[in-house]
Amino acid sequence: MKRHTINILLVAILGVVALSCGNKELESRIAKLEGKIAELESKGSPARPAANPAPEAAEPEVKPEGPLPAIEFAEEDHDFGTIKEGEIVEHMFKFKNTGDAPLIISSATASCGCTVPVWPKEPIAVGEEAEIQVRFNSKGKPGIQNKTVTITANTYPKINRVKIKANVTKEANPS
Repeated sequence: MKRHTINILLVAILGVVALSCGNKELESRIAKLEGKIAELESKGSPARPAANPAPEAAEPEVKPEGPLPAIEFAEEDHDFGTIKEGEIVEHMFKFKNTGDAPLIISSATASCGCTVPVWPKEPIAVGEEAEIQVRFNSKGKPGIQNKTVTITANTYPKINRVKIKANVTKEANPS
């Protein structure tokens, strides 16, 4: 039931994001919702009580037994600085499997359709390094832009995040 609710929330968030990616107020609301989802996934309880709580108790994410992989990023935040509207910029987030088992990334999703992550599909062995490419298209996105990429893997906890930021200057009108 909990997983179904989380999936519905994620689909709803992605739908809203796809329709209006540049709205600053929406970006803020999405960030808050992502935080609530992360809290649900890690603690098993909502950030605030629901109006009609479910009869069954939500279970927190249980740490699996045995050896686990661990993802350690060289950096979790990247600032592109000031870029011109319409530019496409990318950053490689380097990481290492510092755990005791092969690391498998099952998905990487962005908070906006203007941001596209590309992640390794093959398992990353213990001690090996790899990269997640994050590409941001600034077309139609003037102003300060903050984007989050959510990475789901066989780690504990399952969710990890990296963030990008850019100050997009409005395209000058040709005279």
